[in-house]
Amino acid sequence: MISLLEGQGSAKKKTPEKVFVLRLEVAGTTPRVWRRLLVRESMWLSRLHDAIQVAFDWFDYQTHEFALDDLRFGNPVKRDEVVVEDDRDVTLADLDLESRGRFTYTYHFGEGWQVDIGVEKIQTVEKGVHYPQCAAGERAGPPEDCGGLEAFHDMLACIAEPGTDLGREWLEWLGPDYRPGECDPVRINKALRKLGR
Repeated sequence: MISLLEGQGSAKKKTPEKVFVLRLEVAGTTPRVWRRLLVRESMWLSRLHDAIQVAFDWFDYQTHEFALDDLRFGNPVKRDEVVVEDDRDVTLADLDLESRGRFTYTYHFGEGWQVDIGVEKIQTVEKGVHYPQCAAGERAGPPEDCGGLEAFHDMLACIAEPGTDLGREWLEWLGPDYRPGECDPVRINKALRKLGR
């Protein structure tokens, strides 16, 4: 007698896709500026770049680079001894983040923003959850073109005294919507949904 399952081969159960819970912290900021992002392992590294830009309210005007040990990914470059591979060709799953645990993202080489990225934990995709997702964070990101880390700290000191000339000048440049002490994950997630997978 022939079984109903005969000829179908062994049915392998598909391994659920992993989700990396990443903590992103802008290096050197006091108080700390950070975000917690949930991202699929199938995400392209170039899309993580897009998500970081959204999470810190940057505008992708400048060059960027991911560094993992001696590997460099970002805008492709081959100059002298510097080789930066194209981040559009690499997924997070390709990076072996489970054993590495940490890497960095540098944005705007002139101003030198560095985001330290750590894998907090690994979980599986949850049905109905949109990825990437900002689960938490503190403080607004440093404004694009504010002059780098030292200038950012000077800016925070100046806007804390809005009655001074420098305070007024910075507040005028920043506009009425900049709130340095606030991080709005709802607004960030709304923008992240527009990225797609």
